[in-house]
Amino acid sequence: MQIHFRSVLFAPGNKPDILRKLPRSNPDVAVLDLEDAVPDTHKAEARSVSSEVGAELAALADAPAVFVRINAVVSAHFEADFDGVPIGAVGVAVPKLESAQHVAAVIEQLDRRGLDQLHIMAGLETGLGVHQAVEILDHPRVSSAYFGAEDFIADMGGIRTRTNDEVLFARSAVALAARITGTAAVDQIVADFGDAERFSEEAAFAKSLGLEGKLCIHPAQVALANAAFTPSEAEIEQAKKLVAAYDDALANGNASIAFEGQMIDEALVRRSRSILAEDSTGTRAPALINEDQEDQGAPQ
Repeated sequence: MQIHFRSVLFAPGNKPDILRKLPRSNPDVAVLDLEDAVPDTHKAEARSVSSEVGAELAALADAPAVFVRINAVVSAHFEADFDGVPIGAVGVAVPKLESAQHVAAVIEQLDRRGLDQLHIMAGLETGLGVHQAVEILDHPRVSSAYFGAEDFIADMGGIRTRTNDEVLFARSAVALAARITGTAAVDQIVADFGDAERFSEEAAFAKSLGLEGKLCIHPAQVALANAAFTPSEAEIEQAKKLVAAYDDALANGNASIAFEGQMIDEALVRRSRSILAEDSTGTRAPALINEDQEDQGAPQ
């Protein structure tokens, strides 16, 4: 199964009515959250709901890829949360991973339960996790990652701002680690789910860094994410023209050309070829893979 990660929509694992609405907004990935969105007193209930409702979602025609976000490796809920992984789930999202040893602990639990086919989405949301990103993402069972800005800045003792200057290095480090390891990486949340302009601006910037999608905490954000990380018709047509002109130049022995007032060489052409590949597959290399107004809950 090829997984796309343009839009990754979270919902509380203990809210069956909200979970059943997840496919309505057409996210690429639906995440049943057993971590931040569920208070400790409702963790057991959430596992039961997640297992039951998640199986319903996974069985739907044209269902999004179903992941379950468990609690962190160091949490008292970690092992029990695997009981909440439903039949038909595609993977588990694991918050606050900080080392290859953490990844090994996740794999041990998956294999013990016969869930060795599931993908792992790595939550990179601490200083150590970002620092160790390449080590964490390098395991073949880790197919994707997300950057959690709120938890990262809390761990750093910093302050979140609208400019995102304080997380630029970390976002870039996650994008770089994902590229090095051939992993799909997804950008941080926008907590103000009513601010569509900010969401679209952040998504455009995330795409410019090389990230492949955005975390969504509300159904209204899904369409914005899908649009941001899908090539527009204008982008596709421009890419076709540029590649055709460059290929003609190569046939005539030229490795650089003037195209619409710009000097074009192989480095710039690679981006256009990537756009065309994205258009044909619906996802960007190296990935493997406006209804109700409830706040869904999501990674921080």
